[in-house]
Amino acid sequence: MFVVVSYDIPEDSRRTKVHSILKSYGQWMQFSVFECDLTETQYAKLRSRLAKVIKPESDSIRFYFLCGCCQGKIERIGGEAVRDNSIFFA
Repeated sequence: MFVVVSYDIPEDSRRTKVHSILKSYGQWMQFSVFECDLTETQYAKLRSRLAKVIKPESDSIRFYFLCGCCQGKIERIGGEAVRDNSIFFA
């Protein structure tokens, strides 16, 4: 499954931990946005790891699931070229 993950974490140390976790599952696209190509198991592990780090009363993480058809409609202008997601292992 292809998932876009965005987060809003006000505290630097927690934000750094969230960023570090997400780096092992996908590609960092913008400041608080990652694109991840995950299996169901990887998604469950990622969600569990993130839930242990954040404070739900002040932090927010959103998961946007894109179907195969929608993935083909992603358009971008500028920025770093997208890498091969198969290099990520969790």
